[in-house]
Amino acid sequence: MTSTQSLPAVQKCSASSCAYNQDSACHAAAITIAGDNAACGTFVEISFRGGVDANGVVGACHRSECKFNDKLECTASSVNIGAGKDVADCLTYEAR
Repeated sequence: MTSTQSLPAVQKCSASSCAYNQDSACHAAAITIAGDNAACGTFVEISFRGGVDANGVVGACHRSECKFNDKLECTASSVNIGAGKDVADCLTYEAR
C-alpha cells in the first residue's frame, strides 16, 4: 500500500476553469483519474475557488490499462493535467 506522502503530485494543471486550479497548480487534496480519456474525475467548474493550501496529489486511478497504474494507484513520479479529449485529462497517461 502506498502512503499518502508518496502519492504522485499534480505537477501542473492547465484546466484553468477548474475550481481547484490556482495559478496552474492543483489544490484538490487528492484527485481521481477515471473516464474514457483518463479524465480528472475531480474537475469541477463552479463560481468560486476551493481546495487546500497544498499541491494536489493523485489519490486514485481507475485506468487499469495505464502503465503507471499498480492496484489502482498511480506510480508516476508526477502528473500533468490539461486539455486532451476533455478539458481536464491526465496527460501523463500511457497505455501499457
